[in-house]
Amino acid sequence: MSSTDGGAFRRMLRKLTSDVDELDARDLAEDAEESGASPARDCACGEEVTMLGRIRSVELCPQSADATLRAELFDGTDGVTLVWMGRRRIPGIEAGRTIRARGRISVRDGQKVLYNPYYEICQPQH
Repeated sequence: MSSTDGGAFRRMLRKLTSDVDELDARDLAEDAEESGASPARDCACGEEVTMLGRIRSVELCPQSADATLRAELFDGTDGVTLVWMGRRRIPGIEAGRTIRARGRISVRDGQKVLYNPYYEICQPQH
């Protein structure tokens, strides 16, 4: 068995014994890296970033008279909250969708946030 066969065997064994969520996170992180997107874990407050990930959840937060739509974007490395102020619904922004989001990272209550990001709905690469 050559060294490359051993590497392929280890990868196959790791896939068979790994948690599904862990494998999904690894695939998301690889897709984001291949697309040139910034990994969420490396983003710092004030940076202009482009991220690629999957929406985990969407929530309408009617605070006072202003509506706010929030979505959690996960890229395999960390989660970022996307916040659209003044919006009740955005077609296509739903759990399970893969999107590319661009904006300036903020930190609120210890959580990374993109306010009113530019976004593009993408087809999953896997």
